[in-house]
Amino acid sequence: MNFDLLHPAEQLVMTMDRIYGYGMTTTSGGNLSIREENGDLWITPAGVDKGSLAPDDIMHVSPSGTATGRHRPSVELPFHQWIYQRRPELRAIVHAHPPALVAFSLVRKIPDTSLIPNMRQVCGEVGMAEYGLPGSPDLGEKIARVFGRGCNAVILENHGAVVGAPDLFRAFMSFETLDFCARLEIDARRIGTPTGLTQREIQLSAQKQALRLDEFSPAGHSSLERQARQEMVTLIRRACDQKLFTSTQGTFSQRLEGDSFLITPYLVDRKHLEVGDLVRIDLGKREAGKMPSRSVGLHREIYARQPHVRSVIIAHPPSIMAFAVTGERFDSRTIPECYVMLRNVPKLPFGATFLEPERTAALFVPGTPLALVQNDCAVVTGNSLIQAFDRLEVAEYSARALVACRSLGEVVMIDPLQVAEIERAFGA
Repeated sequence: MNFDLLHPAEQLVMTMDRIYGYGMTTTSGGNLSIREENGDLWITPAGVDKGSLAPDDIMHVSPSGTATGRHRPSVELPFHQWIYQRRPELRAIVHAHPPALVAFSLVRKIPDTSLIPNMRQVCGEVGMAEYGLPGSPDLGEKIARVFGRGCNAVILENHGAVVGAPDLFRAFMSFETLDFCARLEIDARRIGTPTGLTQREIQLSAQKQALRLDEFSPAGHSSLERQARQEMVTLIRRACDQKLFTSTQGTFSQRLEGDSFLITPYLVDRKHLEVGDLVRIDLGKREAGKMPSRSVGLHREIYARQPHVRSVIIAHPPSIMAFAVTGERFDSRTIPECYVMLRNVPKLPFGATFLEPERTAALFVPGTPLALVQNDCAVVTGNSLIQAFDRLEVAEYSARALVACRSLGEVVMIDPLQVAEIERAFGA
């Protein structure tokens, strides 16, 4: 699917459906717009259920300000117009009220975008706009003033957040990423003190590139590969719905035969991934015309060193990542299922995935299916795609429980005798 070639009304409906489905706005909250080259503006309507928008609900506003359509334009139309006037290079705006970003707006703080790589690059400088009455020229002027300073993402005092970008997908990606940063920081502060990356570490990560692999043109696709592609796309989309992945963050791979595996592509929207978007790697060469995830080298090293591994997932869910951005240790002895699935979970230093892929790959022996990388990611392995995915879910759900219980009382882990009993029943 080429999102950019869809009609603006279709783009707005698809994006609002995603924002609503991800719990980032309510039935009546949030508004999105697209401004075309000729100055025409398309915007979501006022007073229409955001969970069931249709293309013919979207309002058109001409450069002269004349609105046409079935409804009224969003009450926040003025601030959209103010932003486009101040920043003519922006072509799309996303505004909504995710709880985590609202929390930051209430305490007048900006989420830390340095906790894991790429977040600052995606969000850019984040500003804070003073409170203004919704729908008022005063609010529009206050928001546009901050955008005028070069910020593309703005927290609104006691309100929510606004993000602008050259197209709607990039605006959504930045909005989703900013919300992720907020949720990650909140979870991290509940269990410890988050520590961000240094400027040098951020630059080091930004310089990381996918391996320069030669290309090959597949002679065909086996039934095994066809099935694997479909399974991967299904679970990748589920990972987005479960908030285990974001639109462009998160990598799946699955071993095929010999030195061959499938992997997610670089910088392609995970939610709308198609089977043909996945990249096949054969004997260290990439499928012609496709760019694999930048972590392809680590995946290949794991498959080469660990014959029992059939699938690898790299992800950044906020609760398990709270343990990766603090000094806190993730302990899998929460419930029997978690210990059986995850066992001991080592924490590796930042850069382990791309500076020392061989050494990192050597860790994933049968008793170590999961590792956290400081300020980077969780790496999960399995003897099948569904097992690796299950382990990722179990890790994130267990991390959520550990974060939540900090406000309830002292954590009591399964004791050594109970661990020994589990190992006798399910294998050491």
